[in-house]
Amino acid sequence: MSDEVLTEEFEVLESIYPEELNRISDRELSLIVEPEEPVYGLSDFKITLRVSYPPEYPDVYPEVALEPIEESEREEDELTAEENERLLKSLEEIGNENIGMAMTFTLVSHLREQLTVVLLERAERIKRAETEKERRAIEEEEAKTRGTPVTIESFLKWRTAFLAEQAEKKRRQDDDLMKAWTPKEREEAKRLTTRMTGRQLFEKGGPQALNLEDAALFEEGTESVDVSMFDRTERGQTAEEEGSGLHLSDSD
Repeated sequence: MSDEVLTEEFEVLESIYPEELNRISDRELSLIVEPEEPVYGLSDFKITLRVSYPPEYPDVYPEVALEPIEESEREEDELTAEENERLLKSLEEIGNENIGMAMTFTLVSHLREQLTVVLLERAERIKRAETEKERRAIEEEEAKTRGTPVTIESFLKWRTAFLAEQAEKKRRQDDDLMKAWTPKEREEAKRLTTRMTGRQLFEKGGPQALNLEDAALFEEGTESVDVSMFDRTERGQTAEEEGSGLHLSDSD
C-alpha cells in the first residue's frame, strides 16, 4: 500500500479517536483501548494497542501488540499472559478475515468487545475467590466456637474423668471436715456413710435382707451418704443413752 493510502487511514482513525490515538511514525501507531461496556470493579481498566504496518499492508496482517498503559502501576490493571494471548489470537483471526481492506478500526472495535468478555470473566473469578475466602473464614470461626463433636466414646471418657474429679474433690472436703474429730467419731462417720450395694446385701443375707428401701441399692456404684450430714452431737447423745440404759437379766 502506498504511504498516501495509509496516511488516509490514519487521518480517519485520528478523527474517531482524537484523545486515544498516538501516531508514532508513518507506519506505526498506539491507541488506548477500554472495554466496550464497563465492568464492575474493573471500570478503569485500559490497555494500549500497538500496531506496526508492513509495506504489504493491507494484503497482510499487521504486527499487533497489547501493552499496559504507561501510567498504570498496579498489577491488576494489566492483562495476564493467558488473557493477552487469547486477545491477540482473536485479533489475528478477525484481521485475516479482512485481508485486503483497511482493518485498524475493525481490530479496535473487536478488541473492545473481547476485552469486555475477558474482564467479566475475571470479575467472576474474583467474586468466587472472595466468596470462598469468606466461606472458609466462617467455617474456621464456627470450628472455634463449636469445639469437638460429642460422640458416645468421648462422652463416656469425659464422664469418667468428671466423676473421678468430683469424687476426689468430695474426699478432700470430707478429710478437711473430719480433721477436728476424734478417731472414734471418724470411724463411726465412715461406718454410717458407707452403704452396701444391693448385690452386697443380697450376698450377705439373701433376698430377705433386702427391703423396699434397699431396692434402689441393687445397682453397683451407689454413692455414699454425704459425710457432712453426720451429726456428731446427736451421735454422742445416742451413745450416752445406750450406755446408761437398764439391762435386765433373765433371773428374778
